[in-house]
Amino acid sequence: MQKMSAVKRAILCAACIALCYVLPMAFHAFGAGSVFLPMHIPVFLCGLICGWPYGLLCGLAGPAISSALTNMPPAAMLPTMMVELAVYGVVSGVMMGVVRTKKLYADLYISLITAILAGRVLAGVVRALLFSPDGYSMAAWVSGYVVTSWPGTLIQLIFVPAIVRADAGQTDPGTLSDTLTGGT
Repeated sequence: MQKMSAVKRAILCAACIALCYVLPMAFHAFGAGSVFLPMHIPVFLCGLICGWPYGLLCGLAGPAISSALTNMPPAAMLPTMMVELAVYGVVSGVMMGVVRTKKLYADLYISLITAILAGRVLAGVVRALLFSPDGYSMAAWVSGYVVTSWPGTLIQLIFVPAIVRADAGQTDPGTLSDTLTGGT
């Protein structure tokens, strides 16, 4: 199986950035953006499918473009969201390149869960340091990054691996991680 070309990766990254703009508009129309986390899905997909550099770009550009065009996320939330999504893109891409269980879904879930945890922890640290050094508590972090967003996390855990698998369009999981990440 051939590795994914840089052109295909760039096109997929651009599509994911566009989804970072479109998906939140649809979810926010129903008032469900902070619960279902629609901007996170394209960033995870980009990191897992295209690799960490593209995931990083998507994680930074997606929320920046969406904020500039729709004010979602609002300017006050933009730095935290950019950190969180950039970490998602980088960690999911790096993990997909290094995790080698020889089982596609195990690789995907290990990569995805590690990225979710890293992104949320670092976003909480940034929020505490930048916005409320004295007033941001562990309870506020758990409320915002775990309790409120559990439906979105569940959606990510169900749909992201399935979409990545469908995108791969092959049956040999041994080469899929290499194909998706351009591994060695």
